Amino acid sequence: MSEPNRRSQPGSGRDQLILFALGIGGVLVLVGVYLAFRVGSEWDGVNADTRENPVKAFFGIGSGSVLWPGSATLLLIGAAVLLIAAAVLISIPVRRASKKRTRVDRFSRYMGQGSALAAYTDARALRAKAEKFGGTWTGVSVGRTVVGNREFVSGLEEVYMEIAGPRTGKSTSRCIPAIVNAVGAVLSTSNKRDLVDSTRDIRAQRGPVWVFDPQQIAMEPVTWWWNPLAYIVPEPMDPRYKTALMTADVRAAKLASHFANGSKADGAKGDAFFEPKGENLVKSFLLAAALDQRSIIDAYMWTTEISVTEVVDILTGHGFITDAASVRGNDNAAPDQRSGVFETAAKMLACLQYAQIRPWITGAGPYDSRPRFDAHEFVRSTGTLYSLSREGAGTASTLVTALTAEVAEAAEAYATEQGGRLRVPMVCVLDEAANVCLWRELPQLYSHYGSRGILLMTILQAWSQGVRVWGKEGMDQLWSAANVKVYGGGVDEEDFLGRLSRLIGNYDKETSTVTHSRQGRSTSFQLQRQAIMEIGDLRALPRGRAVVLASGAPATMVRTIPWMETEHADAIAASVRAHDPGAQKTLTDLEKEAAKVRDEQQKWERTWA
Repeated sequence: MSEPNRRSQPGSGRDQLILFALGIGGVLVLVGVYLAFRVGSEWDGVNADTRENPVKAFFGIGSGSVLWPGSATLLLIGAAVLLIAAAVLISIPVRRASKKRTRVDRFSRYMGQGSALAAYTDARALRAKAEKFGGTWTGVSVGRTVVGNREFVSGLEEVYMEIAGPRTGKSTSRCIPAIVNAVGAVLSTSNKRDLVDSTRDIRAQRGPVWVFDPQQIAMEPVTWWWNPLAYIVPEPMDPRYKTALMTADVRAAKLASHFANGSKADGAKGDAFFEPKGENLVKSFLLAAALDQRSIIDAYMWTTEISVTEVVDILTGHGFITDAASVRGNDNAAPDQRSGVFETAAKMLACLQYAQIRPWITGAGPYDSRPRFDAHEFVRSTGTLYSLSREGAGTASTLVTALTAEVAEAAEAYATEQGGRLRVPMVCVLDEAANVCLWRELPQLYSHYGSRGILLMTILQAWSQGVRVWGKEGMDQLWSAANVKVYGGGVDEEDFLGRLSRLIGNYDKETSTVTHSRQGRSTSFQLQRQAIMEIGDLRALPRGRAVVLASGAPATMVRTIPWMETEHADAIAASVRAHDPGAQKTLTDLEKEAAKVRDEQQKWERTWA
C-alpha cells in the first residue's frame, strides 16, 4: 500500500525546520557544556586528565568519577543570559517582519529575487542611470520585495501597466506616491477627486496646478480654460501657426478619433457605413472651426444645420479642397443617408452640448482674464494637470482623452527638441484609463514612450475593460509593450488569471510515496512541475501584495507601500484636510483599511507561517 507525502501541506515545512533547529540546538548545548567544563576545570585546577577528551569527560561527570567545577556553572549561567538577550533582540525585527507576511508570501520564495531583479532593485545602478540622464530621481516605486525587502522601481525608461480590482489600494499605494515623488511635469486622469485632494498642495510647491473638472467631481471653479482647436491650428500670432497649417488636417483627424471613440465607450460596434463617414465629417467640422479661429461649439452646431456651405467655403478658402468635397458630398447625399451621417457626427460631438462643459473649452471674449492652458508650455514646466471625468450623461471623457493626448504629443515634440528624450521625465498617471481616457492610439504609443522620458502608468480594474476599449489585439499589444506589469489583486477573470499564472511560471515540487510490503517499507521520490501561483491564489491575493512582471526579470512579489508609510505622509494628510470636504472621514477610513490589512496579515501569518 502506498501513502502520498504530505510535506507540501501548510505547516509541514515548519515542522521540518523545528526538528532541524532542535538538532542544531542540542549540538550547541553539548558543545557549550563541554567548553564550560574545560574552562572551569582550568580555572579550578582540577580534572587535568579529562580536559582533552570530551567523551571521557561526559561519562565521568555522569558516573561521578569526574569533578564538575563550580566556575563552570557560573559560565553556563552567563552564557545562558547572553543567549536569551540575543534571542530577544533578534526576535523583535523577526516578529515585526512576520506580522507583515500574508498567506501568499510562501509563494515568493519560488519567484524572482536577489540579483535576478537587479535592474529594478539595485539602488546604485538606478542612481547611475538617473545621473546618466542628468538627474537624481530614479523612477516610480512599485513596492518592496517580499524576499529581501528591496525597493522595486519602475525606472526612467520603463512604461507601467497595472490591473487591479476596486478597493485594492491602487491610489493609496501607487498613484498618490507616484504623483508626489515625480520631479517633472505630471499628468493625471481619474473619475474621483482623491488624487487631486491628496497631492495638489505638494505639487503646487513645485509648479502651477491645473484641475480640469467639467463635471464638477472636485467642485473646481472654472478659473482657466483650454481650447481643443488650438491643437489643430494655433492662434495666428503663435510661432507654430504657419507650420501647423500644413498638417492641420492630420491633427483634426486625430482629434476626431477621440470623439468617435468616446461615443462608443460602451463597447458597442458602430455601423460600418455611418461611423467612418460620421467621423470624417467631424474631422472636417473641427478643421473648419480651427481654420476660422472659431469655438469648438460651432463644430457641434454645424451637425444640426440644414446646409453647411459655410464649412465648404472655409475649407476651400484655406486650400483643403478634399475635405471641402467630402463635406459637400455628405451635404448633397440622399436625405436618409445625409441624416444618418450628420446624426452620427452629432452623437460623436454630443458632449459639447452641455452648458457646464462649455466654459472649460471656450473663452468669454476679449475681456476674459482667465489663463488659457497651453500644452507646449506645460510640458516645459514642473506643473501638474489633473483631468477628471465620469461615465454617464454629460461625460467629459472625450475631452479628457483629447487633452491627455495633446499633452503627450507636446511632450514628445519637446523630447525631440532635447535630443530624443525629456531631460526631466514627465509622469502620466492614467488611473481608470478605460473609463475616462479612451485613447485609441495608446497601445501603439506605449512601445516607445519610455525611451522618450514620458513615463506612462495605465491602470485598469480588469482585463476586460481594456478589451472593451482597445479590442483584444489592442489590449494584448498594450500589455506586451509595458515594461513593468503589475497585478494588484481583486480580479475575478479566469482567462486573465490563467494567463498570469503561466507568466509567473512553475517550480519543481518534490513528492514522496511510501510503500508497505512483506519485504518492509520503502520510499520513492518524484519531481512534479507545478504552477507557483494557481488561479485561486491570484484571485485571493490580499491587499498589501502585488505580483510584478518586468522585462528581462522573473516575476516577483512585492509589499505595496501606502502613502501613510512614506516620508510625505504628513504633507499628504494636510492636503487632504485642506481640500476634501469629508477629510476626517477619508483619513479615518484610510487608517481603518490600513489596520484591517495589518490584522489580515497577522492572522494569515499565524495560520500559514
